[in-house]
Amino acid sequence: MDRIIVAIATGLYSGTIAKAPGTWGSAFAMVPWYFCRNLSFANYLILLLVLLLVGTLAAGSAEKILDQPDPGCIVIDEIAGIFITLTLAPKHPLAWVLGFLFFRLFDIWKPFPVSWLDAHLHGGIGIMMDDVAAGIYSLISLQLIWLVIEKLV
Repeated sequence: MDRIIVAIATGLYSGTIAKAPGTWGSAFAMVPWYFCRNLSFANYLILLLVLLLVGTLAAGSAEKILDQPDPGCIVIDEIAGIFITLTLAPKHPLAWVLGFLFFRLFDIWKPFPVSWLDAHLHGGIGIMMDDVAAGIYSLISLQLIWLVIEKLV
């Protein structure tokens, strides 16, 4: 069971790539997102809620299995962040790339409250919530910038 938990928490081990595991986890997330992008909005939200629940449980358990707080190899939070960012994303590859870049920006920069959540929450919920907040910032940014792009084109 520990292997399954760690596999889920590390995005099928994409988070174990030594350099920039969060970026690799986010890139990995684009693959399942691509296949889920055409779900109905209701089904997408159900999937997202399941991802958040399973991610929180897997992240908290993996943290204990690996015996270190919020290890970089846990990227289920980045996966959830990408799914949040790309909720209702325009059906255009440029939008998907922008969403990915916005998410990485907010995940690394950690503007408030992302930084506060990262510093003050612990365990599975702490691992997940800063990326949820970064995903929300990214979702809003993508939708706003896409409105501007549509006006210009």
